[in-house]
Amino acid sequence: MTTAADAGLPDDPTSSGSAQDAATTVQLSAAPDRDAAARRAEDLFIDSFGYRPDGVWSAPGRVNIIGEHVDYQDGLCVPMAISHRCFAAAARTPTDRLRVRSAQSETVLDIDARDLAPGRVEGWPAYVAGVLWALRPHISGSTTQGMDIMIDGQVPLGAGLSSSAALECAVAEAIESLLSLSTSPLQRVQAAITAETDFAGASTGGLDQSASVLSRSGHALFLDCRDFSTRPVPWDLAGQDLALLITDTRAEHSHVDGEYTARRADSEQAARDLGVGTLRDVDPSALEEVLPTITDEVVRRRARHVITEIERVRAFDSLLASGTVREHVAELGALLDASHDSLRDDYEVTVDQLDVAVEAARGAGAHGARMTGGGFGGSTIAMVEAGEAQQVASAIAGAFAARGFAAPEFFLALPSEGAGQDR
Repeated sequence: MTTAADAGLPDDPTSSGSAQDAATTVQLSAAPDRDAAARRAEDLFIDSFGYRPDGVWSAPGRVNIIGEHVDYQDGLCVPMAISHRCFAAAARTPTDRLRVRSAQSETVLDIDARDLAPGRVEGWPAYVAGVLWALRPHISGSTTQGMDIMIDGQVPLGAGLSSSAALECAVAEAIESLLSLSTSPLQRVQAAITAETDFAGASTGGLDQSASVLSRSGHALFLDCRDFSTRPVPWDLAGQDLALLITDTRAEHSHVDGEYTARRADSEQAARDLGVGTLRDVDPSALEEVLPTITDEVVRRRARHVITEIERVRAFDSLLASGTVREHVAELGALLDASHDSLRDDYEVTVDQLDVAVEAARGAGAHGARMTGGGFGGSTIAMVEAGEAQQVASAIAGAFAARGFAAPEFFLALPSEGAGQDR
């Protein structure tokens, strides 16, 4: 299945070289200036549709700091929005035609909005059309639903940074404004989730959409996936001379595949075996007693990851509540390390590039490092001293070159604002 990544930025061609070459050419990429990117989306709309849009809306990608593969088990997560965003320039029209285009794709959608239904739209436009379809309960029956939308995706593709959620949430903000729906942020989160699961046919637990809509600048987001309650968590790394280094490994990545579905099924089987609604209900202090009751060894390891990962999030949150990141940097870093090791050994969602990036970062002095996102490719994060980010990136690039991997891309993650209107 073609995913929403097709509506984002295409990957730059890369090739591996010597470790020395990689170390001398590493650059830390920055996100495009938000105002300039919004103006670009507006200009693209004018060039494509021949008139000025009613506005430009955007939503960020996200990086999950800790709490991986637990959202679909009512778990706890600590994501943050990044400064890379997806932009949607849009205008309402007096018809019921939905026309959608993207700066990064030649695919064009032109459909009567009244005909929207799962299976009627394929590829990345399904993630756009699905949002309008999911918001129908909030739209008056007499309201025309026609609109023109130009997408300009600035979230790196295939990096596990939720380009699909950024797309959905930017469109949800645009539709909310264009049709004056008066939905709550949480209702827009739910519409984006519904669009991805029920309309586009992908599987998502809601972490990505929540982070894209609800995040605050300078903060991470503590998310309880049982009731979608959230609260901001102070995460001012820059103010404490620390940084979060993202490594896009360039390993191919997809959430819409059998592996993701299999992990989710395994965790659901584990909950049934333990007689609980979800693995969130398992008492972690009784872990060694309950795990042996799961007879399937693979399912047992999946359960161990989910249960211990939720506990790691609790510990992470408690540390942040009791002092600054700097004061607890060693303990926080150890939790990041343990998270990756569990994802590698018990949940088995890493690939060689993810493991190499994490080990190289740790060896170069990172306080902690782990894969982030769904796995099977994508990105890693490393908590590093701000003045050592370049050094850690060079070590990772060198390790990739030594293994013959394509050169990774690096950028520093800044905790950014959630979805909203830009112009």
